[in-house]
Amino acid sequence: MRDDPLAYLGAELDSLKQQGLYRRLRILEGEQKPTSTFDGRQVVNLSSNNYLGLTTHPSLRERALEATHSLGVGSGSVRSIAGTMAIHVELERRLAAFKKTEAVVVFQSGFAANAGTVAAILTKDDVVVSDELNHASIVDGCRLSRATIRVFAHRDVDAARKVLAGLPKSQRKLLITDGVFSMDGDLGALPGLCALAEEFGCIMMVDDAHASGVFGRNGRGTIDHFDVHGRVDIQVGTLSKAIGALGGYVAGSRALIEFLHHRARPFLFSTSHPPGVAAACLGALDVLEGEPQLIERLWENTRFFKAGLAGLGFNTGSSESPITPVIVGDGSLAMKLSDRLFDQGVFAQGIAFPTVPRDKARVRTIVTATHSRDELRFALDVFARVGRELAII
Repeated sequence: MRDDPLAYLGAELDSLKQQGLYRRLRILEGEQKPTSTFDGRQVVNLSSNNYLGLTTHPSLRERALEATHSLGVGSGSVRSIAGTMAIHVELERRLAAFKKTEAVVVFQSGFAANAGTVAAILTKDDVVVSDELNHASIVDGCRLSRATIRVFAHRDVDAARKVLAGLPKSQRKLLITDGVFSMDGDLGALPGLCALAEEFGCIMMVDDAHASGVFGRNGRGTIDHFDVHGRVDIQVGTLSKAIGALGGYVAGSRALIEFLHHRARPFLFSTSHPPGVAAACLGALDVLEGEPQLIERLWENTRFFKAGLAGLGFNTGSSESPITPVIVGDGSLAMKLSDRLFDQGVFAQGIAFPTVPRDKARVRTIVTATHSRDELRFALDVFARVGRELAII
């Protein structure tokens, strides 16, 4: 019998366990709701990206079921061969109108949208100028493109300017930022970066995954929030967070979208969305445009919960969104905090290196529109009790 060539992976896992960083997947039993059942325990769920509660919205359920009955459970092909259905085209038309751009292309995930787009539009002769805390999908897309990657300090427009000023004028440049940063919950420096893109002739790209459905009029995102329409060349959004279903999309000029039809590898080599998913996404757009009170409720809950954590003395960093980290520093302590919260009825996932810096481990909380005040008060009481028990506050 030969030696196991993957034996080293077991050693790596043992190391994670010794450091207190090993995590197992928690299993959701039933629906993704404000109070859900994970691993057989009913807990207040502060770990979901389901900002508006649309995963269980009645109209989205109906739209998905109707499309499944009439169109089947799958498309049967990639988009570029036989898998472009009329419902996909309608979803892209509606998203383009929603985002106020010429066109949209839908991808299988937000990760695929970011990575596939950056890798498609750049070559080894180009350069990416990227915020240091940009999402992993952006980082991977940059690596796949083989372009030179230059990183600037988080949200530091002056640092980005210095990088751009040192590059040849003739070199193609992509300036890229998250709209909302997924671990810290703060906003990208869009107005200043848009001005730099115009000054230095950059392609301007924003990943608005955590802003879509949350910021801007009816949830149109940070481009709308900062009123920089027409100044961002490429917008990336997601269909799997506030929209409540699955997928990602890229919004921009018609030429950009048609180019991605020909060169974006995730688009070319992955089967398109099941019609039920596309129909649910169309239903979500109807909700965003017809039920703005959901977004208002999201922000009311967010303000209440943030104020509660701050009043208890927790370090919540620089969050400006419903993503509110509780930063404790040490990775092992963050995992212990997460486990003790879960034991007492609150699910807030621990996050440590390499997702965040080694000295900024945290539990990450997200409040939704559908949390009740009683659920949030209960969560704050548990945070207070466990925080004191672990000498965090």
